[in-house]
Amino acid sequence: MQPSVKPAVEQVAYREFLPDVKLQDFIYCYWELKTTEAMDAPYIYRVVADGCMDIFFALENPQANYIMGFSKNYTEFPIGKSFHYIGIRFLPSMFPQLFSVDAAELSNRVESLQDVLPDISTFIVNTFQPGQKTHSLNVVLDNYFRHYLSKTTRTTDNRLYNAINIILQKRGVLNIETDLDTGISPRQLRRLFEFYIGDSAKTFSKVVRFQNILHAKPSVQSLRQNKLFFDNGYYDQAHFIKEFKSFYGITPTQAFLE
Repeated sequence: MQPSVKPAVEQVAYREFLPDVKLQDFIYCYWELKTTEAMDAPYIYRVVADGCMDIFFALENPQANYIMGFSKNYTEFPIGKSFHYIGIRFLPSMFPQLFSVDAAELSNRVESLQDVLPDISTFIVNTFQPGQKTHSLNVVLDNYFRHYLSKTTRTTDNRLYNAINIILQKRGVLNIETDLDTGISPRQLRRLFEFYIGDSAKTFSKVVRFQNILHAKPSVQSLRQNKLFFDNGYYDQAHFIKEFKSFYGITPTQAFLE
């Protein structure tokens, strides 16, 4: 889950679109971030930690295409006064599984897609053009990734996905050493998480916990009264605020007032 654009910024629109049903085990969404009219000052877009990896490109200049890896912190992008970005957000572990790319090599980084997956970069450059309608973008992306999926042999390690399942079921609130009993050593588990997720199981659990708080959409009053930080495994309010701020960029009170 990413924060929506502030209502006060009327010139900027952010939307998410579901991919074809055959792709929904791999791709969380396609997304669009654009200005509806030029702004007076450059816009700074904040991306919060979500456990995913994204391919994105500027529709007005498709040669500007990138891959953003797993991030354990928020990231801010100054993207100018007028822009139109398109993105593909892959579910955790799916980008490395589909493209055999070590997620750890991309963690906390944005890289040129040409340097990582030149074939997809070339497809974007040759296929998309300024002013293209959103519906046609979805169709083209669906067709490309369905075709790619049909000719790709994937290898999965059930022990990794058992561990991910446990983390999701426990909403990120668990003891990594005692609760992730999946039949492999902590060292092997760390290796699998680093390759497929981009960081350790502990860091991924923290992001899952943070994301569950975003999905709960608590009010500022409930944050203060219901002790949400205790329910989500934080030691105290200071610990909760510090970790939330590192993932989001601002305090919980500021975030849920936006």
